[in-house]
Amino acid sequence: MQSYRTARVRSLAPRVMTIAVVAALATLLSACVVGPDYKRPSAEIPASYKEAAPGWKVAEPADQHDRGNWWSIYEDPQLNALEDQLNTANQTIAQFAAAYRQARALVGEARAAYFPTIGASAGATRSGNGSSSGGNSTTATSRSGVNNSFNVQLDASWEPDLWGSVTRSVNSQKAGQQSAAADLANARLSAQATLAQTYFSLRALDSTQKLLDDTVAAYQRSLQLTQNQYAAGVAARSDVIQAQTQLQSAQAAAIDNGIQRAQDEHAIAVLVGQPASTFSIPPMPLTATPPAVPAQMPSALLERRPDIASAERKAAAANEQIGVAIAAFFPSLTLSATGGFESSVFSQLLTAPSRFWTLGPQLAETLFDAGLRQAKTDAARAAYDGNVATYRQTVLAAFQDVEDNLASQRILEQEIVVQRQAVESARQALAIVTNEYKAGTVGYVNVLTAQTTAFTAEQKLENIAGQRMVSSVGLVKALGGGWDVSQMNRETGDVAAPAPVPASSPVPVAQSGATPPSQAPTQSQ
Repeated sequence: MQSYRTARVRSLAPRVMTIAVVAALATLLSACVVGPDYKRPSAEIPASYKEAAPGWKVAEPADQHDRGNWWSIYEDPQLNALEDQLNTANQTIAQFAAAYRQARALVGEARAAYFPTIGASAGATRSGNGSSSGGNSTTATSRSGVNNSFNVQLDASWEPDLWGSVTRSVNSQKAGQQSAAADLANARLSAQATLAQTYFSLRALDSTQKLLDDTVAAYQRSLQLTQNQYAAGVAARSDVIQAQTQLQSAQAAAIDNGIQRAQDEHAIAVLVGQPASTFSIPPMPLTATPPAVPAQMPSALLERRPDIASAERKAAAANEQIGVAIAAFFPSLTLSATGGFESSVFSQLLTAPSRFWTLGPQLAETLFDAGLRQAKTDAARAAYDGNVATYRQTVLAAFQDVEDNLASQRILEQEIVVQRQAVESARQALAIVTNEYKAGTVGYVNVLTAQTTAFTAEQKLENIAGQRMVSSVGLVKALGGGWDVSQMNRETGDVAAPAPVPASSPVPVAQSGATPPSQAPTQSQ
C-alpha cells in the first residue's frame, strides 16, 4: 500500500509542476499591458478672465472648498425650499442617477473577467439498442441492450490577462463611471441653475406686475383728473377718451403679464417634480441683488465644471479601448480543468474508480481576419480623437460661458445705475407736466407722453434687475457651482483624482494613436 501511494505521488508530481509553471507564466505575462498610457489632452487656458470687472475678488483657498448649497448665497427661503424639492424629486436628475448606477455596474462586469469561471453539472442517461433474447414468445425480453450512465462534474476555465485587455476594459469602465458621475453632477447643477433663474424671472414678473398695478391706479387718478377738468369746461372730450385709452392699455398689459408668470410657475413645478395643476408660488416682488461671487483662476475651471470633467473622462475611457483593440493582435491563453465522477451504476457513482479529470492549457491565435482587428484599432483611435476634440470644445465653451456672464454682470451693473437716473428724471418730468396740465398751460398729450416715458423707464428698470439676477445664477453655474472634481472621485470610490492643471503651464499632450501592431507594443509592467 505504501509503495502504491509513493508511485501515485510520483505520477502526480510532473502534472502539478506543469500546472505551477503555466500559472506562474500566465501571472508574469498578465503584467504586460499593451496600448498607449493616457495623458490628459492639452487645452488652451487663458491667464485671466477678459470680462472680469476691475477689482473683482479672486477666490481665496477657503473659497474653493465645497460650497454645498450654492443657492443659499441669495438668502431666499422660498428658493432654498424649492431647491431642496428639486434635489429629491427632479426626474431628469433621476435619469442621470440611474445611468450612473448602470455605469457602476459595468465596472463590476468588466472586473469579473479577472477571475476564473467555475461551473457544475450532473446528468443521467439511459439508452438501448433494441436487442432481445431468442426463444419462445412468452420469454421475457432481455435487458442486456439497455445502458445507464450517471455523471457529476465540475468545470473551471480561466483566461489570464496576458496583454492587459481586461485591465484596459476595467480602466475604461471606471473612467466611464467617473464620467457618469460628472454627468449626474452636471445635470443636477443645470437643473438647480434653471430653477433659480426661472424663480428670479418669476419674481421679476411679480415686480413688473406691481408696477403695472401701480400704473393702473395712477392712470385711474389721471382719468379722474381729466374728467374733472372736462366737467369744469377746462379740458376737451378728447382728453377724457385719451385718458381712458391709456388706462385700458395699462389694464391689458397687467393681465398679459400673468401669462408669462403662469408659464414660469408651471416650469418650476416640473423642475421640482410636482404637477403644475396643484403647484403655486405666492407673488412677491423681486428685492434681491446679485451677491459677490469670488472668481477662481481660469485653470481651476477644468476642476470646477462637471461637464469638462465628464468630457475628459470620456477621452480617458476611449484611450483604454485602443489598448483593448491592440490586445486582440496577440495570442490568448486559456487554462481549463474538468473533474468529476462517471459510472453506469448510480450506487457506485461517488467512488474512486468512477472519478475522472482533465487539465490543460490552450493557446489560440487568429491568423487571418481580413483586417477586422486593424479596423477595430483604427476605429478606437478615431473614437479617442473625437473625444479629445469634444473635450477641447467643452473647455472653449466653458470659458465662453464664463466670459458671457461676466460681461453681462459688468454691463448690467453699469446699465442699472443709468436706468435708475432715467426713472428719477422721468418721474420728475411727469410731476411737472401734470402740474402744468392742472394749471391749463399744456395739453393732455404732454401728460400722456410723460406717463408713457415714465412707465417705460420703470419697466426697463425692473427688467434689468431681473436680468442681473438671472445672469448672476448663470455666472455661478458657469464657474461650476459648488462642485469640484474631488466629489466625482468620492462618489466613484476613487482616491486619486485626475491631475490638477497648473495655472502657469499647459497640460501634457496625449498621443492620439497607439503603437502599430507591426512594431513592438507599448507595455507597462
